[in-house]
Amino acid sequence: MRDPFVVVIVLLFLPHAIIASTTASEPKQPNILLILTDDQGWPTLGCYGGDIVPTRHLDRLASEGARFTDAYVTSQCTPTRATLLTGQYTARHRLWHVLSWYGYPWARMTEPAFAENYSRDTFTIAKGLRAAGYATGIMGKWHLTSNDDGNYMGLKPHAAKHYGFDFAPPVLSRAEFRPGADRGVDTLTDQAIEFIGQVRDEPWFCFLSHHMIHGVVVAPPDLVDKYHQQGYGDEGPNRAVYLAGLEHIDRSVGRLMSSLDEMGEADQTMVIFLSDNGGIDERYEFQELEPPHTPQPKFTPNMREYDNAPLRAGKGSVYEGGVRVPMIVRFPGHVPPGLVVDTPVHAVDILPTALDFAGATSTPNHVLDGQSLRKVLTSGNDERLKNRPLFQYYPFYDLRWGLTPCASIRQGSYKLIEFFGDRVDQEGRYHPGHRIELYNLRKDIGESMNLAESNPKRAALLRERLKAWMSQVGAAASTRNPHHDADRAFSETRDKPEWLTQSSATPNTE
Repeated sequence: MRDPFVVVIVLLFLPHAIIASTTASEPKQPNILLILTDDQGWPTLGCYGGDIVPTRHLDRLASEGARFTDAYVTSQCTPTRATLLTGQYTARHRLWHVLSWYGYPWARMTEPAFAENYSRDTFTIAKGLRAAGYATGIMGKWHLTSNDDGNYMGLKPHAAKHYGFDFAPPVLSRAEFRPGADRGVDTLTDQAIEFIGQVRDEPWFCFLSHHMIHGVVVAPPDLVDKYHQQGYGDEGPNRAVYLAGLEHIDRSVGRLMSSLDEMGEADQTMVIFLSDNGGIDERYEFQELEPPHTPQPKFTPNMREYDNAPLRAGKGSVYEGGVRVPMIVRFPGHVPPGLVVDTPVHAVDILPTALDFAGATSTPNHVLDGQSLRKVLTSGNDERLKNRPLFQYYPFYDLRWGLTPCASIRQGSYKLIEFFGDRVDQEGRYHPGHRIELYNLRKDIGESMNLAESNPKRAALLRERLKAWMSQVGAAASTRNPHHDADRAFSETRDKPEWLTQSSATPNTE
């Protein structure tokens, strides 16, 4: 016969035991470390086929998590950063152009007004995570405002709270960008490690936004000497200092991973690594063209950094070399090690993915263009994502990269580009006139065979879907410019002509 006293004691403590067991089984919110590099091309990592620079830390990150083969961003930094923060395409948040304002007022086609500052009122990934109990920090490049809140160099500490961040360190000194320095890689890495160490008793979100490998590239002298000794010179492509910069980024990732291990944070941390756009393959010297221009002038390269092959073109371009980037996600116990994901994804997906894993939500009036990648990360497959369309919208000129007003759609294996009124071809020659290009990226990753004429039905279908999306988000196609001046068509200016609006466009976040 049981002792009644023992039965009473067990009954008294049983509810507490049940509560404790339930609490222990509740999933803890993951920490999230978002590492964004600048201008780092798809083939610069060993795990993406790079064979010049050893990237053992990033390759290890990929072997311990998921490597995305078809991850997209926009082709320049400001738009990608705004997209990461909002989970929206550029056509919706309207920061599709690099800040601060510059343009081509006399070009063949018009350039619609773009937002010239990220609004404090706009929802951000940091706001969503902070509302869910996260400590949030940002360090490094900002390039989303040109005002007292911050600029290209960084978000100022006093303004961090307005964008959802609890912490932002002082903006880097210009000394970090001088020859022999490293564009702040070591300093920013130290700041990230220190921030994590101070907040590790609670879930945290750390956005480490590097200035490397953007030009002017500088790197530690010992690494530069290493590549000099291997026979690399001081002219591109594959300059010694550029290759040294790539290896220095990899070492930074290694330091971060070791610090997470030492602090006992590694298993509870989702690490997301990607670049803000493709690497610099070639940059054109368009400003050397003197009037009167020939109808089809040819731009000549004045910089070569790193061959993006097998991808076509590079930074600033709508082709794959400009918009397809390395992306790796590591989350032990959730993301299977060595997973390779060929499902096309986009930077718009980062915010909904982070909020999903964190159990957080966006505000009701904030439209999300992306979808959570949770299922594809944990199982390697998500049928909802396989055939969804992904979009690019570039209604402006940036001739240093051969960019003219255009938009694109990728759906399944196919990608369609619509150039609204002119283009620059693969040899750097300018062509006036509307043009449609269609590529099968599974068979032709280098976009060398235009299928628009041989597959007119698919081209027409994708073009209609692109037009429907543009109409839905209020994205206008560029039209013929009434102020077109052939002698000044390729003249870039930072002075707005009187006929252009003097106020910034308002982001369309609804």
